[in-house]
Amino acid sequence: MLLRALVLSLALLAAAPVRAAEEVDLALVIAVDVSNSMDPEEQELQRDGFVEAFRSAEVHGAIARGALGRIAVVYMDWAGTGTQGVVVPWTIIDGPEAAAAFAARLESAPNRRAPRTSISGALDFSMRLLGQSGVEAIRQVIDVSGDGANNQGRPVLQAREAALARGVTINGLPIMLKRPTGSWDVAHLDAYYRDCVIGGAGAFMIPIRERRDFATAVRTKLVREIADLGPEASFTRVQAEARVDCMAGERAADDWWRN
Repeated sequence: MLLRALVLSLALLAAAPVRAAEEVDLALVIAVDVSNSMDPEEQELQRDGFVEAFRSAEVHGAIARGALGRIAVVYMDWAGTGTQGVVVPWTIIDGPEAAAAFAARLESAPNRRAPRTSISGALDFSMRLLGQSGVEAIRQVIDVSGDGANNQGRPVLQAREAALARGVTINGLPIMLKRPTGSWDVAHLDAYYRDCVIGGAGAFMIPIRERRDFATAVRTKLVREIADLGPEASFTRVQAEARVDCMAGERAADDWWRN
């Protein structure tokens, strides 16, 4: 009798339809730099920029105008190769209430800081998160913000190419609030992001050079990502036209350790 019941239960499970993954217009990984070069004020500006963006009517409207009217978002932070973590897990945002709840959860999460800068580690971790999203997304985007070049982990170009090979778009938010002063700094971080970090269909970046521009830049970037508006020439204009060395961060770190 027990055997018959077990066989019947297994048959029913096999016949049950598999629940389809929820479809969304966009699966978005927000990957923010929390390395020691980001001072507490910069971290607060960065966090507040995303909180305000998800509370804004512009972002709500961009989500509503999508084919499905909903997106999936996860917010993670990163520093060196051993420092990547989820701050707010995958969340379906399908209207102002869900967006406000995501913003509130992000606002209440603690900040942290850690040594070194591994953009490649952030991209690899973001790709793992995309694989765990549990949604079926029309588009997949990694939104990377940071104030320095890759100086730990595998070369950033390898991580970028691995993401692009899977159809993921990488957008950038290079933070250029300080003048380069040390051997670890890259002279033209905007050009570095252009040549070494962003890529994929419609990829773009918005350099931040003034503290007062942070909130507007984050909101503008999210709206363009959600609405799939693609690059705009004024956003990606950089201060250096020549292509940069994508191993500049690693070379600077090696020189520092040798000296």
